[in-house]
Amino acid sequence: MYGCPPHRLGPMPARERLSRSRGFLRNRFKVGLRRSRNSLVPALQMTVCAVGAYAFAEYVLGHEGPLFAATAALVSLGFSREPRTRRVLEVGIGCTLGITVGELLLTLLGPGLWQAAIVLFVSVMLARFLDRGVIFTTQLGLQSLLVVLLPAPEGGAFTRSVDAVVGGLFALLVTMLAPRDPRREPRTAVRELLQELSAVLRQTGEAVARSDSTAAWHALVRARNTQPQLDLLERSVRDAREIARLSPAYRRHLAELGDLRGSISYLDLAVRNSRVLARRAASVINHASLSDDAIENVSEVLQDTAEAVDILARALGGHESTDTRERLLRHARNALAAVGMRLEPRAMDVTNPQGDALIMLFRPMLVDLLESTGLSHDEAVSYLAEV
Repeated sequence: MYGCPPHRLGPMPARERLSRSRGFLRNRFKVGLRRSRNSLVPALQMTVCAVGAYAFAEYVLGHEGPLFAATAALVSLGFSREPRTRRVLEVGIGCTLGITVGELLLTLLGPGLWQAAIVLFVSVMLARFLDRGVIFTTQLGLQSLLVVLLPAPEGGAFTRSVDAVVGGLFALLVTMLAPRDPRREPRTAVRELLQELSAVLRQTGEAVARSDSTAAWHALVRARNTQPQLDLLERSVRDAREIARLSPAYRRHLAELGDLRGSISYLDLAVRNSRVLARRAASVINHASLSDDAIENVSEVLQDTAEAVDILARALGGHESTDTRERLLRHARNALAAVGMRLEPRAMDVTNPQGDALIMLFRPMLVDLLESTGLSHDEAVSYLAEV
């Protein structure tokens, strides 16, 4: 067929296969090295926590081979983004209930393989009835199964439950004394979200400037794809506040994290409004609803808003001092206010209902962004041009 790229016939040359394999291995090595480097501190914490819990249960409590102390510490600490106090409770309660259920069913059914299958099934169903946590279900099912399959340790069956509680408490202690700044992940997440929002606004502005509705739809798709980032941001702030409440060293950051949590609710609305804005922009372009002057004005305010969002990303997602952060917030607020004072259809040479709707949809998003800088709703609305 004319215009189609030529297809290679026959097997790929050995030299090209070798080159591709080397490139793949080189890339995998770089990715793995970066991941390992970022995991160095958590890995040290997990090692100290697991070995410390095992040593405490063995030498202080006198338990023989307290493997459940080490495993409970590892599971509680882990690399998961779930709140660690929840994991500690899930591990401790799950182990205790699992051992209880296993002992009861072992008394009723006796030991054996088919009895173990019944115990495991009943334990998993009970865990799902009691709680939605995956770790809770795993711990309850695992402990009840081990009670049936393994002989009870010296000191009684519930020795393993005590070991699990020891591991959970060690994980909680390490969390409280962790050297990692709890603000780091929320800052990174909010910066990445705002950078993506800025890119959506720029792409929408370029689509309007070129009268390219396809580019506007691409901006809409990009805005819709920010939902996982929003979910990650909310979880990271929740986890950071939990760590700050537990750790005396970071309790002073609770106010800052509270402000960030307040900003996130408005950023969520702003991102959602950007999706509506991009969709409306595509419709306006398709209907040729803007004059040349209006196209220039609308594109300009979109680009100016994107620049203000970049400043906001530095303020909320940077590692600057409190004074620098406040200065950047004022800068972002002033830049957004300057855009708001222009958002009046006639002042932007917009003269038909389709274009009016685009400008009127822009205004709520700008209010959300202004509120994310710390303004009240009334203060944010006061910066908008009167319609």
